[in-house]
Amino acid sequence: MSLYTQLQTAKSEEDVKDAYIKALGLKGYSKGLIDIQTREIWFEAKDTDRNSSYAMFTQLLHYVQVALNKGEPVPPFLAVIDTEKAAIMKSADVLPFLAKKTVKWGKSASQFTQEALDEISAHIGTYFVQFRIKTHEDEFISTVKAAIKSGDIIRTQITPDNLKQVFDKWVAMVGREIVGVSEEDYALLFFADIMHDGTVSTHTNLPAELMHKNDAPVFSLKGKNFDLGNKEGYRQFWAIYHRPPKSEYRDYLLERRDSLIPYDERSFKGAYYTPLHVVDKAYDKLAETLGAHWQKDYIVWDMCCGVGNLQVKHSNPRNLYMSTLDQADIDVMKATKTCVSAQRFQYDYLNDDITEEGEIDYSLSDKVPAGLRKAITEGKKILVLINPPYAEAANSQGNEGKTDVAKTRMGALMNKADYGYAARELFVQFLARTAQEMPTATLAMFSTLKYVNAPNFEQFREKWNAKHLGGFVVHSKSFDGLKGDFPIGFLVWKTDQLATDKTPLRKVVTEVLNKYAKPIGEKSFYNLPKSSYLNIWMPRLKTDATHIPLKNAVHPQIAHAKVTSWRSDAIGYLLSNSNDLQHAGTLTALFSSVCSQGNGFHITPANLEKATVIFAARRLIKPTWLNDRDQFLQPTEPLTDEFKTDCLLWMLFNGSNLTASANDLEWNGKKWSIVNHFIPFTEAEVNAPDRFESDFMVQYLADKTLSEEATAVLDAGRSLWTTYFAHTDVRTVRDQYKLNRADVGWYQVRNALGERNKSGDTAPVNFSPFEVAYQALTHKLRPQVFSLGFLR
Repeated sequence: MSLYTQLQTAKSEEDVKDAYIKALGLKGYSKGLIDIQTREIWFEAKDTDRNSSYAMFTQLLHYVQVALNKGEPVPPFLAVIDTEKAAIMKSADVLPFLAKKTVKWGKSASQFTQEALDEISAHIGTYFVQFRIKTHEDEFISTVKAAIKSGDIIRTQITPDNLKQVFDKWVAMVGREIVGVSEEDYALLFFADIMHDGTVSTHTNLPAELMHKNDAPVFSLKGKNFDLGNKEGYRQFWAIYHRPPKSEYRDYLLERRDSLIPYDERSFKGAYYTPLHVVDKAYDKLAETLGAHWQKDYIVWDMCCGVGNLQVKHSNPRNLYMSTLDQADIDVMKATKTCVSAQRFQYDYLNDDITEEGEIDYSLSDKVPAGLRKAITEGKKILVLINPPYAEAANSQGNEGKTDVAKTRMGALMNKADYGYAARELFVQFLARTAQEMPTATLAMFSTLKYVNAPNFEQFREKWNAKHLGGFVVHSKSFDGLKGDFPIGFLVWKTDQLATDKTPLRKVVTEVLNKYAKPIGEKSFYNLPKSSYLNIWMPRLKTDATHIPLKNAVHPQIAHAKVTSWRSDAIGYLLSNSNDLQHAGTLTALFSSVCSQGNGFHITPANLEKATVIFAARRLIKPTWLNDRDQFLQPTEPLTDEFKTDCLLWMLFNGSNLTASANDLEWNGKKWSIVNHFIPFTEAEVNAPDRFESDFMVQYLADKTLSEEATAVLDAGRSLWTTYFAHTDVRTVRDQYKLNRADVGWYQVRNALGERNKSGDTAPVNFSPFEVAYQALTHKLRPQVFSLGFLR
């Protein structure tokens, strides 16, 4: 448990003392008038945060004065602590002041006078280092431990390991006090601040500059000066941290500027820093696919270079052209002398030099260097080496979601050229322009795998012609700021938009790297036609009625429902949204009425068999970071009766079987009932107190031969259903799960039994026999998802 967490539960001053003693590992301490006393440090403690550090130091210094008057020893350090903050200072900084004996102390340490507080405060303000425990717990603990060990207050170094944490704390304590500056410029001002020793900067020509006016810091950016609204946070911050960083860290820290862009802006622009250990692997793969001398053989253009970390491994920078959207990135590269021999320039690749007719005209901006223009015109060997933005608009031109993210000239041209959904993706916009501008270039790109196998990118793949040369996929966790778990591919392609015969893209085989860029295997990604996808295997049926739309098993969608249509002969509804593993876990479910979000199938007796197979195929395989973009396919092998009945029993007792029964569900000004057609037992089998409205599933199973594994699941389920009917649940549970009918569903049974186990009011229900049986059926079915062709 962290110190801060312990302090939030402290009920007394003793609790506060004990928490700090434990966190600091204090040895040889005593408690008394001085709250915590060791040979090296004295502490004044409070059990609330209502007292200022100045007031607490005033009280502690009263004891120091008493010790001095008696000729007793005083420790090297003094500290004050409470539930929210702590501060430390050297005794040597206050002893000369106390020696003057001018302070009017008051009757006791705790009853100090206002004059004493004012006089002490005026002296110690520049000497103590204060920490907010919620945000600076580690720094406080390390500072105190280092002080005890070394005899000095050692400020925390800024290193690559703590850069992001330090930046976040700088924003909270300093950045938000800089008047008139926008959040997107915080990183530039932060670097100007940390790369300054108080007199001079460590780098010339940084985009922002730190100056001093009347002994106060002033920041300069884009020709404007910005003052601090409150200087106390600035003093406190630099009392904690040492500046500038050690010389060996400085350039590397500056190169990490894009990792400090506020998250919303970074995800909008799609800027994600490429870790250097992944860059190493990329260069190894380029040497493997293009030859050992590729750095000499190719002109390289990175039009998304950021601050250049993808090029720092390049040994022939005179062949490098590096452009980026933000001029500040160019300024950082110049300040850090990154790839000095390369040609670095600001360029908006998705907008600059694109005419209204969709042609490329470099004279419009005159930004592209002459040497690069010449290489493109002459058709020289060009390698496009990029980690482009991954941002995606919520619709074709960004009218919602990430507004305007796809509103580029290139995106507009792609819409006209009928690229379909792919026009929403910024990284595909880069591919579309490079295909037009450099039709035979070699491409090496970090990106998601959507352009290889996602169904929405089929129109793009029909227009783009490239031969896969090699590559790897790496866990998205390798990249700062990326949310989720999915593969990022580094794939090398030889493009040829001029070829008469297109190279078919069917299968891409890649090496697999974990988040540490260590090889762990191989993975194939397939581009297959939509006609082979599982989500079109079962036709969607026409509807002839309206039914209550559900947002879960027994609760209607009161707000706007996307779908309310129903079939009068339907026995259920299968939510089956999207065709990849990424969505299958959360967007596959069985309902007793229409699911309000739609994207599913109305189930009738005629299509039930296919519905159960689809349900099982989508739910049996767990999504991982590596497989989450894999597409479900129609079976390529005949399905046996045993497989189909196994799938049915697996579906009936799956946690995503949300079929249920309930009366008096209110929607659209009326009361509705839902009927459960998926109970595999008769009333007598489970000792039900009343009639089940539907016996469809009992009749459906009557002529089916069940496997040993399916029978075990059915038997274990029967036992739990019988246990459910042995007791009546309390009103709160009955209301929560709508237990107002006898023909309850598996969702209602298992949750009601779970609530009984939580309450302890009835004998505990043992789910283990069921779980063992269900797991055995799962293990039997899971490999068949692959052997029957549902996944590759």
